[in-house]
Amino acid sequence: MLAQGILLSMRPVYAERIFDGTKTVELRRVRPKISVGDTVLVYVSSPVKAIIGSFLVDGLVCLPPEQLWRRVRHCAGVTRSEFDDYYRSASSSTAIFIRDAKRFDHRIELNALRARSAGFRPPRSYRYVHTMRSEMRNFLGSLNALD
Repeated sequence: MLAQGILLSMRPVYAERIFDGTKTVELRRVRPKISVGDTVLVYVSSPVKAIIGSFLVDGLVCLPPEQLWRRVRHCAGVTRSEFDDYYRSASSSTAIFIRDAKRFDHRIELNALRARSAGFRPPRSYRYVHTMRSEMRNFLGSLNALD
């Protein structure tokens, strides 16, 4: 049974890299309160505007940006320039290590999310989804995509 997770927004290019296996670490400026084994639902921003898959948290590392770059540069799916731009003026940086990334057979479009959950708004970065099974029933309509 899934207990906790997050709905994580990202740009299409980074989501594609996760699901093609070339990006095995997701970078964030703020560390979400998640643990190894938690589920991450991947919401892809415009122009896709849909939840397209999920992955499990395999680990989390929080370090100053320069130290994090040395640790994840080969698996982060970004260039040094992109990394530096993202963490400009940040004193801390977080890496979410990815395990079991799965693209859903059918993505869940934004209009379908809103039809199932009135007032649904995609997160700018992430949003917690506690008691994943009951809350995700509203988003996904069926649990088959998560099992």
